[in-house]
Amino acid sequence: MCLLFFFLGTSDPYVKFKIAGKEVFRSKTIHKNLNPVWDERVSLLVETLRDPLYVKVFDYDFGLQDDFMGSAYLYLESLEHQRALDVTLDLKDPQYPEHNLGSLELSVTLTPKEGDVRDATMLLRRNWKRSSKYQSMRLSDVHRKAQLWRGIVSISLIEGHGLQPMDANGLSDPYVKFRMGHQKYKSKTISKTLNPQWREQFDFHLYDEQGGFVDITVWDKDAGKKDDFMGRCTIDLSLLSKEHTHKLDLPLEEGEGVLVLLVTLTASAAVSISDLSVNMLDDPHERHQIKQRYSLWRSFHNLKDVGVVQVKVIRAEGLMAADVTGKSDPFCVVELSNDRLQTHTVYKNLNPEWNKVFTFASSWGSKVARGADSAGYCQTDACHVPLPQIQNGERKAYALKSKELTGPTKGVIFLEIDVIFNAVKAGLRTLIPIEQKYIEEEPRVSKQLLLRNFTRVRRCIMVLINAGCYINSCFEWDSPQRSICAFVLFVVIVWNFELYMIPLALLLPLAWTYMLIASGKDTRQDEAVEDLLEDEDEDFDKDDKDSERKGFMNKLYAIQDVCISVQNALDEVASYGERIKNTFNWTVPFLSWLAIVALGVATIILYFIPLRYIVLAWGVNKFTKKLRDPYTIDNNELLDFLSRVPSDVQVVGEILYVSFFISFLR
Repeated sequence: MCLLFFFLGTSDPYVKFKIAGKEVFRSKTIHKNLNPVWDERVSLLVETLRDPLYVKVFDYDFGLQDDFMGSAYLYLESLEHQRALDVTLDLKDPQYPEHNLGSLELSVTLTPKEGDVRDATMLLRRNWKRSSKYQSMRLSDVHRKAQLWRGIVSISLIEGHGLQPMDANGLSDPYVKFRMGHQKYKSKTISKTLNPQWREQFDFHLYDEQGGFVDITVWDKDAGKKDDFMGRCTIDLSLLSKEHTHKLDLPLEEGEGVLVLLVTLTASAAVSISDLSVNMLDDPHERHQIKQRYSLWRSFHNLKDVGVVQVKVIRAEGLMAADVTGKSDPFCVVELSNDRLQTHTVYKNLNPEWNKVFTFASSWGSKVARGADSAGYCQTDACHVPLPQIQNGERKAYALKSKELTGPTKGVIFLEIDVIFNAVKAGLRTLIPIEQKYIEEEPRVSKQLLLRNFTRVRRCIMVLINAGCYINSCFEWDSPQRSICAFVLFVVIVWNFELYMIPLALLLPLAWTYMLIASGKDTRQDEAVEDLLEDEDEDFDKDDKDSERKGFMNKLYAIQDVCISVQNALDEVASYGERIKNTFNWTVPFLSWLAIVALGVATIILYFIPLRYIVLAWGVNKFTKKLRDPYTIDNNELLDFLSRVPSDVQVVGEILYVSFFISFLR
């Protein structure tokens, strides 16, 4: 699409395209040019021709509000199919329609799409809006080429002896870093010791059948400054026999002490790549053999071999243009835990076809498919697919999101996934720690992510608050029928309570929700997802309005509101924790004596009276309090008592005030 402009004066113009109020594309900015030529090309999936393409032009101002320079509509119903049409749009200001603000030239071709692209269109409808945000994003990290690992190096970091003291107190805070090729692992930090006990286990993938080297370094953790180096050592895997556990006592070079490790090498061929025409699960005989391998009869044979995942990477549609030519050189990377396989590169294409089959040994997790540009610039395109939710053999279009999976971007990818696993092994696998990622990017501060996480926490807290309000309404007799039913239910449960009722109480809502889902009457999950997406849309709409109106200050205020809420919540939690501590520290002796009396009375009552009767008496009192005194104000005696105990901040403030007052008298 070729864009031309004619204006007087100096400007830095760029163009936004919207359909049905949603931004679908944003051009690059041409700086200080009176006759800008964009020469950009973009393909958009359109749901209906009834919605016109809304074009808005802005003048980019760094750090300030961008200036509106005009807008126009392109009515798609007036275009001819399969024919390139040169269009000139006269830009107008809706508030001053008589003013002539210049013109915009485009070359437009309307091409019909058929088949399963309709599914892609529905997925893209929400993702169009923020595609421009990532249009110009290019990351400098280069993807490693896909490698097939041929074994597993299992390392257990046991302990260290006689490490070098690095701190002024004659001790250290050691942690250990492991590195094998591009794979990394960092242990936890053990504070104030020269003989740390780690007891950590992790696995590396072995790509070279001949072995390799594991580089190990030990560091002393220092808060606020660079960590101190304490020594290094190396493991030569080619010297270790496979299928055998080796105990290694490794002396540290350039330092003092010894590290104790257990190392096991296991041969494996757990991943593979093939063409679409050659894959094992399409062969009925091989598929039957694999199902027999993971049948329930073999549940306790090789517990680490949970199942197999086969991913057919078919093609992608409507990808983001990463190059200045309006094209991309896309390839697809499929990750399952630490397994990572990559397709070939399709050059100069926004609708690539790969037709590759990836096979993984499943450890029961989630799969991530990522798209990237082969020139070494990773586009922020990814989709996340939980393995338990996959329908075997179903070809489906998955909407692409940003690399961090926090926001939508352009394009969809078509995948067909098969998962065959043993349910018993998978269940046992969920009870052990999840496999840690070897390569993780450093977290970055994100306003959008901060606001989203704050909204998620607030939503969870509101569920608890609403449940508490509902229970309190039973005590308040807002609805006599409901309060009577709650009172009878409370008495029956407390009088007949047994421990088995606790798991039963958790089992009943699970069974009820399952029946609703099976009958198709449950929509709460869809509503929750829709609420989350609406929250993201509101954030995106707000970001769009900010860029056109107030911009940076609104974003700053939004972050400030979140920080204030978090700050107040942390203060509340810390204050109650300090008040409990100060009660036992005799900060206020009178209140500590009251606590002694109350705890003594509670001990005597609980010793002589069964707990069932005490709970019944408490419940009867709560239910009848409103009936006995309709104007009573409900309160929590324990929290009221703690509110009288000062927190550490209040204690320090009182000490400073007294010291100042005494100094003033002197």
